[in-house]
Amino acid sequence: MHTKVKAINDYPKFWAECFGTAPFLPTSRQEMDALGWDSCDIIIVTGDAYVDHPSFGMAIIGRLLESQGFRVGIIAQPEWNNKNAFMSLGEPNLFFGITAGNMDSMINRYTSDRKLRHDDAYTPNNEGGKRPDRAVLVYSQRCREAYKETPIILGGIEASLRRIAHYDYWSDKVRRSVLFDAKGDILLFGNAERALVEVAHRLASGEDIKEMTNIRGTAVNLAAAPEHFKIIDSSRIEKPGKVAYKPVNPYEYETQCETGKEEKKEEKPQVVSIQPSRHDSKTTAVRIPPFEKLNNDRILYAHASRIMHLETNPYSGRALIQKHGDRELWVNQAPIPLSTEEMDFVFGLHFSRVPHPMYGKAKIPAYEMIKTSINIMRGCFGGCSFCSITEHEGRIIQNRSQKSIINEMEEIRDKVPGFTGTISDLGGPTANMYRLGCSDPKAEVNCRRPSCVFPEICKKLNTDHRHTIDLYREARKVKGIKKVLIASGVRYDLAIESPEYVKELVTHHVGGYLKIAPEHTEKKPLDLMMKPGMGSYDRFKDMFTKFSAEAGKKQYLIPYFISAHPGTENEDMLNLALWLKKNEFECDQVQNFYPSPMCNATSMYYSETNPLKRVKYKKREDIPVPKGERHRRLHKALLRYHDPDNWKLIREELIAMGKKHLIGDRPHCLVPDEGTEAEMTPAQRRGSGRHGAKRFATKHTKGQPDIRNDGSNDNNPNKKRKKPTGGNTGSSSAQSISSRRKKPATKPNSRSGSNRNAPRV
Repeated sequence: MHTKVKAINDYPKFWAECFGTAPFLPTSRQEMDALGWDSCDIIIVTGDAYVDHPSFGMAIIGRLLESQGFRVGIIAQPEWNNKNAFMSLGEPNLFFGITAGNMDSMINRYTSDRKLRHDDAYTPNNEGGKRPDRAVLVYSQRCREAYKETPIILGGIEASLRRIAHYDYWSDKVRRSVLFDAKGDILLFGNAERALVEVAHRLASGEDIKEMTNIRGTAVNLAAAPEHFKIIDSSRIEKPGKVAYKPVNPYEYETQCETGKEEKKEEKPQVVSIQPSRHDSKTTAVRIPPFEKLNNDRILYAHASRIMHLETNPYSGRALIQKHGDRELWVNQAPIPLSTEEMDFVFGLHFSRVPHPMYGKAKIPAYEMIKTSINIMRGCFGGCSFCSITEHEGRIIQNRSQKSIINEMEEIRDKVPGFTGTISDLGGPTANMYRLGCSDPKAEVNCRRPSCVFPEICKKLNTDHRHTIDLYREARKVKGIKKVLIASGVRYDLAIESPEYVKELVTHHVGGYLKIAPEHTEKKPLDLMMKPGMGSYDRFKDMFTKFSAEAGKKQYLIPYFISAHPGTENEDMLNLALWLKKNEFECDQVQNFYPSPMCNATSMYYSETNPLKRVKYKKREDIPVPKGERHRRLHKALLRYHDPDNWKLIREELIAMGKKHLIGDRPHCLVPDEGTEAEMTPAQRRGSGRHGAKRFATKHTKGQPDIRNDGSNDNNPNKKRKKPTGGNTGSSSAQSISSRRKKPATKPNSRSGSNRNAPRV
């Protein structure tokens, strides 16, 4: 899709271009002096350690602005209790850019059970506590204290996903747009290169930031709606009115794209609604319910969330407007995706590809993980309801050229210290959406489907993986590259459309383990997740097994599953646990559903209704939501059915469900009876109780019977031995999976953290 927009590398350079490219963007006055700078034009404040690598947001944005001729400084993980650290580089000439970092600061600092984490992968030595809660708010406040009149621009994933009134899991309430709470001047959402470059150049030309209200990919705080827009109330859009024929509802998910003349001939005659079904996105905007109403009405919140998600198409989606008190939040249309040439320009900028020297020999785990990985694309058209990638990056895939990717491989080979010849990943949000997309430009412009692959793959979606296959083959030819692995999750429902891709992947690019994400086995949760059924998983598994055998390799799939997802009942989790046991999977670590801002599943969690369908007060689809510590802990325990620590809770629930037959040592049982040896502490197994009485009783004493820990008496022929207890003493099919698996030499690259050769999740 080509739209007339100014390319990000077509702007005339700012006068400071004469200073050239810095080896690292300066983080101190001393570094500024060494570069000959008397001031910074732009200062980026970030919650991450400064790593000059294209996988880190502050590096991409900083280097992009530098390429425009601006002098850019970095304040990384500042001490936030006072304004001093925010004044370390002086006052910027143009603006402060505020970002929490590569992760939302609340997700970074708290688990899904709202417990504080004590580590931070984006901090030297994995040290926790180096960024505040709601970092965007805190950093903005300190910048405002330091330099009251300097414009503040918010960006990054935390600001992007909090751009409108949103449910906040940690406070369990709806919060205002972060733009209002942070008192920023403008908020950039999504991958914001296009908007950021425009804002920077307009500020440099002397324009007031308060006049920049019409830039795509931005949200601003206004006193009133722009006069030249027609405002449509979202509560009226889906409300049926008097019609001559059956209305065409633009908010119902499309099952076909009506763009071809031949297709239209085969269809029934087009029906016409008195209500307008389409509006000019350039002159109309949609008013969603105000913050004050959403804070007290869960059903209205689900409606607002649904409308927001269905207005994200960058070509036909409309601007949104939302009241916050007496002010208006104006959210412009989504940004036009970057072209391949623009993507190549961004990733071809100068990056040192290492952390800033100020960190010395300290290890930054996030960098260690991605230092030899390459991002080949952006965006995701999967639309999974529990994921915010589509809300942030969009569902139109933005691709780099093969040449740009190969050039980066060579740069890694030449620049990264200690490079061993292995590229750890060629991927992005998914491994296999590279150069995939809609085959019909007209359909792409008007489509409102939240997913191109659910409930089934759209007929207009190009699923040809030949570009990815060609890329893999060329990557293997690069001199000095010994191995190219694929660590990004493979979208297996797409992969099975191209057996040639699966063969190429399995034969050359799997390091023993491959990550995929079926997420669940039961239809109802899968439908609410917008994920395919297990039939697709089974087909992919068959292909994976076949091609692994043909390649003479012993390789394993690492499937991921989610517990406590909205719409999941105890019966669903039990069926998943039984499936795991039947297929000999043990989940070492599991993903308990985390209600992150803005995603559809978070709306389900808060509203307890389904925003994937039309939301009404009456006859709406209510859904069960696992809430409360015990309920969520139970679902997580069922995924880890093999852990003795979970058996007590699982037994209680099985009895309550009338499923007591699943307790015992029979092959079909999920957990053993109470009192098994596996539940004992090591001291109990040794028979050394709290006071050590049994420990001494095991010693042989002259003239005394041989007393064993199992209670048997070898000198008493009438004494019966106790039969060993536990579910692992019955038939072989009920034995512990781990007892029949060997440990591999290497640890799988997955979120499981497993180090077994079994396909442990």
